Amino acid sequence: MITLDAGNVLLKGSHRKQLMSRLKRTLRLGDRIGQFVMKLSMRRVRGRIEMHATVHDRFGDFTCRTRSSTWTDAVHDIVRMVQAAVHGHGLRRAAVA
Repeated sequence: MITLDAGNVLLKGSHRKQLMSRLKRTLRLGDRIGQFVMKLSMRRVRGRIEMHATVHDRFGDFTCRTRSSTWTDAVHDIVRMVQAAVHGHGLRRAAVA
């Protein structure tokens, strides 16, 4: 499950669709691991976009944070960080099984 809190960042519907399409792979990996919950928060700070991702799955919790000049760059960075961490948890799952 993914929860988005856009804060003071204005996102159109097409922007939300782009964000969710970039998170599809992460969501699939998280569903395989189990108990996957991700909370994304965005806010504008001094002309830059700051994103926080708080993720919980069966193997633990972690957070990621990035700050960028555009929302697309921030989403790209946060998705890459979350995918890497969830992939690592998936490898731990494979080692346990």
